[in-house]
Amino acid sequence: MPARPPSEYVATLCEMMAPLGDLRARRMFGGYGLSIDGLTFALVADETLYVKADDVNRLSFAQLGLEPFRPMPDKPTTLSYYPPPDSALDDRDELLPWARSGFEAALRAAAKKAAKSKRK
Repeated sequence: MPARPPSEYVATLCEMMAPLGDLRARRMFGGYGLSIDGLTFALVADETLYVKADDVNRLSFAQLGLEPFRPMPDKPTTLSYYPPPDSALDDRDELLPWARSGFEAALRAAAKKAAKSKRK
């Protein structure tokens, strides 16, 4: 059975973020994971985009009052993925820096994981 194409929303996001590289959308947990070179840097849940955050870029989101992704809204658990400002979803030039910061966070996480496994 062929894979279902992504939602129109996800397809539009992928078009907007195409300058970042070979972007892939993969279904996961009722939403989508967005990745470049096998590194997941963004999630789409309930038609909301969230990009990966870490100690380097998290403050940019927090300063705007943006809240982290809650996979189960009735529980306090959060993931380190934040939505970009709403205005970025209508403007590729505004969205790309937010998405790029998420990809850079994914690169840092992968490098950290690789260094950790070398030490073992």
